[in-house]
Amino acid sequence: MTSKRPFLIAALAVTLMLGVLAIPAQAALRHLDGTVVSKNPENRTFRISTQSGNKVRIEVNGATQFERIAGFGALHKGMRIQVDAQLTGSGLVAKKVEPQGSGGGGGADGPNHT
Repeated sequence: MTSKRPFLIAALAVTLMLGVLAIPAQAALRHLDGTVVSKNPENRTFRISTQSGNKVRIEVNGATQFERIAGFGALHKGMRIQVDAQLTGSGLVAKKVEPQGSGGGGGADGPNHT
């Protein structure tokens, strides 16, 4: 029985390490460019159509930063925006929303760019 103990301890250590490494991946921001196609004020969500044609639902909360947009109320259908969002258990939550083309980056900026 004691010969299994080191194996169990090693397996537990690997499991815990994988759990710790998974947290930063979930916390990564995803950058989306798109056009607002709808807005739901009751749920504080909006949908965008991305450059690839995907429709994406995004939630805003008190921590969402709006740059050069006068808040959630100013979002409207047809507005072209850039969103930095974080994937949570309930979906994407916007961390930053700004008009498209005002970020200064110019074009796709890596694997999380849609």
